Amino acid sequence: MGKKPSSNSTSLSIFNPKYYFKKPQQLVLVIFGFVSLVLLVSDRQNLTRDHHEEVLRLNEELAQLKLHLEDLSVKVKWSAGLESSNTSKDDDDDPVSVERREKVKEAMLHAWTSYEKYAWGHDELQPQTKDGVNSFGGLGATLVDSLDTLFIMGLHEQFQRAKEWVANSLDFNKDYEASVFETTIRVVGGLLSAYDLSGDKIFLEKAKNIADRLLPAWNSPSGIPYNIINLAHGSAHNPGWTRGNSILADSGTEQLEFIALSQRTKDPKYQEKVEKVVKELQKTFPTDGLLPIYINPLSGTAAYSPITFGAMGDSFYEYLLKVWIQGNKTEAVKHYREMWETSMKGLQSLVRKTTPSSFTYICEKNGNFLSDKMDELACFAPGMLALGSKGYGPGEAEKVLSLAEELAWTCYNFYQLTPTKLAGENYFFHPGQDMNVGTSWNILRPETVESLFYLWRITGNKTYQEWGWNIFQAFEKNSRLETGYVGLKDVNSGIIDNKMQTFFLAETLKYLYLLFSPTSVISLDEWVFNTEAHPLRIVTRDGDPHHENSQVDRQQKLPIHFRGRKEGRLGYN
Repeated sequence: MGKKPSSNSTSLSIFNPKYYFKKPQQLVLVIFGFVSLVLLVSDRQNLTRDHHEEVLRLNEELAQLKLHLEDLSVKVKWSAGLESSNTSKDDDDDPVSVERREKVKEAMLHAWTSYEKYAWGHDELQPQTKDGVNSFGGLGATLVDSLDTLFIMGLHEQFQRAKEWVANSLDFNKDYEASVFETTIRVVGGLLSAYDLSGDKIFLEKAKNIADRLLPAWNSPSGIPYNIINLAHGSAHNPGWTRGNSILADSGTEQLEFIALSQRTKDPKYQEKVEKVVKELQKTFPTDGLLPIYINPLSGTAAYSPITFGAMGDSFYEYLLKVWIQGNKTEAVKHYREMWETSMKGLQSLVRKTTPSSFTYICEKNGNFLSDKMDELACFAPGMLALGSKGYGPGEAEKVLSLAEELAWTCYNFYQLTPTKLAGENYFFHPGQDMNVGTSWNILRPETVESLFYLWRITGNKTYQEWGWNIFQAFEKNSRLETGYVGLKDVNSGIIDNKMQTFFLAETLKYLYLLFSPTSVISLDEWVFNTEAHPLRIVTRDGDPHHENSQVDRQQKLPIHFRGRKEGRLGYN
C-alpha cells in the first residue's frame, strides 16, 4: 500500500505551481477565486467613490435648498410687510403719491439694472462708455451703497444678488489709499443699514472687517483721525493739499456708524475712537460753534481756514444733532445737542437775504470776512434744522423751522432758475441780482431732496412733495440714458458727463421714494440717517438691537407697495 501523504505536504503542495498542472480543476478554482476577489475589491472602491460623489451632490443640493429657503424667508417677510401696509392704510398714502413712488422705484430699477449689466462689482458705472470704473479702490461702492435702497423699495431679487456678491466677492484687502470718510459713510454705513433692515449677519461681519482696517487712522497724538489710510497696510496720513491738517467734516462724520457698530458687536473700541474726537473738539469749541474746516491732528486745535456749511464742513454739524438722536436724547449724549445748538446760533449769524427777492442763504466765512457764496451741498441744512427744531421749546422751535423753510425755498430755486431745472454746484449772491450759478455742473446730488423729505415729514406740507417731483422730472429729462443716469457738465447747456454717482442710488432716489411713501416707512422715531442716507436703527445707548427677535417687526414697519456725496463734493470724483 502506498503511503498516505500528510496534511502538511498537501497544504504545501498548493503553493507549488506544478501542483496545478497536475490538477487543472484546482487551477480553475484559484483563478476564479482571484478574479472574484479583484472584482469584489474593485466594486467596493467603485461603491465608495460613487458614495462619495453622491454625498457631494447631495451636499450641493442641500446648499442650494438652503439658499432657496433663505430667499423664501426674505420674500415671506416682505409679504408680511406688504400685508401689514395694506391692512392699515396710511392717511398720507394718496393715489398720486403711490404713482409717483412707483415712478421713482422704476428709476431705481433702471439705474440698478444698468449697473448690473455694464459695471457689476465695480465702484461706479460710466453710462456713455458702458463700463465700470473703480473710484473707491474696487470695493463695489455702488452695490454696497444701494443695498438698503433695494431693500426699502422691495426689490428683493436684486437685493439677494447683491447680498451674494457681498458674501462671496467683497474683499477689503486692497493696497489702496482710501478716504476714511468716504469709506465710512458709504461702505460701513451701507453694510450696517443692510444689517439693520435684513438681519443678515454677513453685512455686520463685513462692516466689522472694513472698520477694523480703518481704525489705525485714529492713532494720532490728539485722536483726531488722519483722513487717508491704506486698507492693506494700515498706514494713515492726510492729503498733501491740507498742509498736514485733517478735514473737519472728514473727522467728525464717523460717529453714527462707529457707535452703531459698537452697539451691534458689543465691542466698545469703535465708539471710543470716534467719541474722543468730539471730546477733543469740545475742549476748544468756539462760542459761536463754528469751526474752520482744518483741524491739526497733532494738537487737536483748529487751524486757520474757512468756515462753511458746504464742502468739508457740512456733515460735522449734521452728526452733532444725529448722534444725540441716535443716543435717545439721553444725558449721555446731551453735550452733542448743546454743541449743535451753539453751532446753529453761529449758522444764524451767517444768514443773509438777497434783493430783490429775499432769498435766504448761508454765507461762508474766512476770518472776519463773509463771502456771499453757498454750495448746493449746504442745502442739507434746511432738513437738519427741521429735524432739530423738535428739540427746542415753544417759540424757538418755530423760529428754527421757519429758517429751515426759507432756506429750502432758496435751494429749490437753485434748480428752478436754470434752463435744465437742475441745480449748479454753488451759487453767488449779488445785491439787486438775487443769485447766479457759480460752478455749473450737476452730479446728481441729493441735498435739496433730502431737506424736502425732512420738511414734508415734519410739517406735513405737500408743497415739498411737489417740489421734489419737479426735481425728479428734471433728472428724468436731462440725466436719464438707456444705459443709466449721468450728471451734467453744465446745467445751462445740458451737456452730460459720463458717471452715475453712487449717491444717486443711495441718497437721491431713496429720499425721493420716501418723500412719496407713508411716514411709517423708515419712521424718524425709530431710525436715523447717516450722511449717505443709510438708515440706522435707534437702540438704547448701551443696548443691543436684538435683530433676530425684532426682525419681523421691522419688516412690518416697512410697507412695500407693488402698484464723495462727497468727495464728489469737492468736484474731483
